[in-house]
Amino acid sequence: MNRIFTGALVALCLVAQSAAAGETPRPRNAYLYIGWPQDGTVITEDEFRVWFGLRNMGIAPAGVRKPNTGHHHLLIDTGVPPLNEEIPNDKHHRHFGAGQSETMLELPPGRHTLQLILADHEHIPLNPPLVSQKITVTIR
Repeated sequence: MNRIFTGALVALCLVAQSAAAGETPRPRNAYLYIGWPQDGTVITEDEFRVWFGLRNMGIAPAGVRKPNTGHHHLLIDTGVPPLNEEIPNDKHHRHFGAGQSETMLELPPGRHTLQLILADHEHIPLNPPLVSQKITVTIR
């Protein structure tokens, strides 16, 4: 595949992804990550701490509309939700609308995936979406 075609295809995918996202813009250089646990961690405690990291943006509680801010949502054993809708609030989608950047989590034994997505004041993903790498942890 030639470089011009590949570049055009990537640009088209980014435009389509942005069109499906919410209306709240975010800086292109923003970066969202799970600081701990790291991918592949084996956890032997009943309850463990998860902390979230964010660069080049700020955190604001749900309901507070302020440019270049959002709040965390932790995705547990699920994929990224629809990008133009409010993120559900259930056992697979944990909201941190008070602006928290860490939590204590209790999961049953086995393999689990964790991923973050940042959302605006109305719990709708930013545009373009800001999603962390998906990690896998094993609970023993």
